[in-house]
Amino acid sequence: MPALDYPAPIRELILQMKSLPGIGQRSAERLVLWMMGRGHARAAELARALVQLEQRVGICSECGFFIERDSACGLCESDKRQKTVLCVVEQAADVLRLERSGAFSGLYHVLGGRLSPLDNITPSDLRIRELAARVPALGVEEVILALSADVEGEATSNYLADSLRPLGVKVTRLAQGMPAGGGLDHVDEMTLHHALSGRRAM
Repeated sequence: MPALDYPAPIRELILQMKSLPGIGQRSAERLVLWMMGRGHARAAELARALVQLEQRVGICSECGFFIERDSACGLCESDKRQKTVLCVVEQAADVLRLERSGAFSGLYHVLGGRLSPLDNITPSDLRIRELAARVPALGVEEVILALSADVEGEATSNYLADSLRPLGVKVTRLAQGMPAGGGLDHVDEMTLHHALSGRRAM
């Protein structure tokens, strides 16, 4: 006698949910069962939102941030942005993190990831050529690298700095070091090293 299991459509939805980052088998199962308990209206709302995401959301060809299809990019087209400073980030979500800080008013460039030989991500897989083209076209004077402080982020930053140097543009990196509100007893050696190297006068 075969083991009892969910009907095929439920199994398929659990499989699709499980393929999302950060969601395992149990979480996927709970989400699907929760939707089932809310009735078909909730499932229809979710399906409609996913279809709209596919049909209406695109990527700006200039900066790489999300836009509604056939709409101008609010970042690239804004007259309030400082056009001579360009901040390079790994993912589109990083743009929002920086914007919410209120500390940056220039333009952005989303790479779409970072170099990772183990994952077969090479320079041709990232938006590096587009970056090199934007710098002279916009008259950029400074490129800020706002990438991760791990091995892949460091490698990507070094590669970008070498690639941009012939363009005569100033290349800087986000300061790294002590987190706000943190003490020395909660800081690892690498962070402490960066904090000491990047110290500034008061």
